[in-house]
Amino acid sequence: MDKAQNQSLKKKVFSGLFWTFGERIIAQLISLIVSLVLARLLLPSDYGVVSLVLVFISFADVFVSSGFGNALVQKKDADNLDFSSVFFINVGFSIVLYIVIFLFAPLIADFYQMPLIKPVIRVFALRIIVAAVNTIQRAYVSRHMLFKRFFWATLFGTIISGIVGIMMARNGYGVWALVAQYLTNSCIDTVVLWFTVKWRPELRFSWKRARVLLSFGWKLLVSALIDTGYNELRSLIIGKLYTAEDLAFYDRGDKFPKLVVVNVNSSISGVLLPAMSKSQDNRENVKKMTRRAIQVSSYVIWPLLIGLAAIATPLTRLLLTEKWLPCVPYLRIFCLTYGFWPIHTSNLQAINAMGRSDLFLKLEIIKKTAGIVALLSTLWIGPLAMAESLFVLGILSTIINAFPNRKLLNYSYLEQIKDILPSLLTSLLMAVCIYPIQWFSFSDLITVVLQITVGFAVYMLLSIITKNSSLQYLLKLLPKAGKSQKE
Repeated sequence: MDKAQNQSLKKKVFSGLFWTFGERIIAQLISLIVSLVLARLLLPSDYGVVSLVLVFISFADVFVSSGFGNALVQKKDADNLDFSSVFFINVGFSIVLYIVIFLFAPLIADFYQMPLIKPVIRVFALRIIVAAVNTIQRAYVSRHMLFKRFFWATLFGTIISGIVGIMMARNGYGVWALVAQYLTNSCIDTVVLWFTVKWRPELRFSWKRARVLLSFGWKLLVSALIDTGYNELRSLIIGKLYTAEDLAFYDRGDKFPKLVVVNVNSSISGVLLPAMSKSQDNRENVKKMTRRAIQVSSYVIWPLLIGLAAIATPLTRLLLTEKWLPCVPYLRIFCLTYGFWPIHTSNLQAINAMGRSDLFLKLEIIKKTAGIVALLSTLWIGPLAMAESLFVLGILSTIINAFPNRKLLNYSYLEQIKDILPSLLTSLLMAVCIYPIQWFSFSDLITVVLQITVGFAVYMLLSIITKNSSLQYLLKLLPKAGKSQKE
């Protein structure tokens, strides 16, 4: 890759990070507001039913959303025949999946002794067919690094679906308000991309091209199935062994920290994979991108998560009311667990970009085997013990994910720990400063405002004093990202 190409790629990365961060921040801010309004209007049991249904929908989504999409992004010479072939495979398979779920809905409802699941899952599953189309659109946008398209599609989908959900909740539709919100979001996102992205499927199909993509994608598909099945297994068990309310508190505790991490991670990984794939022949460049991604994402994620754990109790009372306080212990555990995700994501994206999907699959099998052992050891103790086991596994997984890159990129685990340690220690010091504020007799609103204000000031002050390299990098990145949009 010559100097001009390298500069062009850097501009695209800056632009991509600018738009994907913007998309995530604005869309999720709106989603957060909608979620808070709905949580105050609806009962925890309503969320419990939808959480259980989402397990089955998420598992089906993997078949149409994973594997082929990343294969299209990773393949150097992918053309419209590749995209069209995958499009028809995805849509056809999604219809088969919907029929299967429709037929098995009564059995699922009987197993969990929740009759409402039957109609809910049959309607909710329509999202799978929409996702089949959306996956190809997003692969095309990612491959050509047209991330501005994601911004508008996500924004319109989030706003309109939020309005639909709130209106239905206020009119007493209960669980159906949540179903309508999810479906509307998926549909509008896909429609907006259809009109803003030039790509259209052609009436052409090639088994030869599909087999090439499948040779790369099937390993990622299996990895995603293992990951989804493993992650959702806890919800399935809690829904069966415990109550819908227990599942709602577990999921709500998971929701807020996950909201933070997914937004940062999806922004970085969505830009990193195509950028790294273009530089896969230059290992030093891939290492630099991986290292910078770990440093910057840790700098952003750790203060948000540790700060969230510190203010969890007054924040939950303020936003969700007293009825949701049982979710606080889960929230704190998940904040610590998700803090390690920057290392997971950056390492795995580097492995994918180097074309080593075989290693990716092996790592998933090892991690999930350990996870199943931990789950079986805690499922009879209670949902909280199941959540705590994820924190231990999170630490173990960072070591497993980082191991291959010792040779692939000459990037050791010790180096990675050194890259996140400054942000972690600074965040812990910040938490020590803001936690005692809740001991004073302030209202929840004043307490939370003080904690956030003081926390931000302390974190920035410590970053400046220690001359944190990630802060300096971000300050340089913003003007460049803005300039690239003008160009």
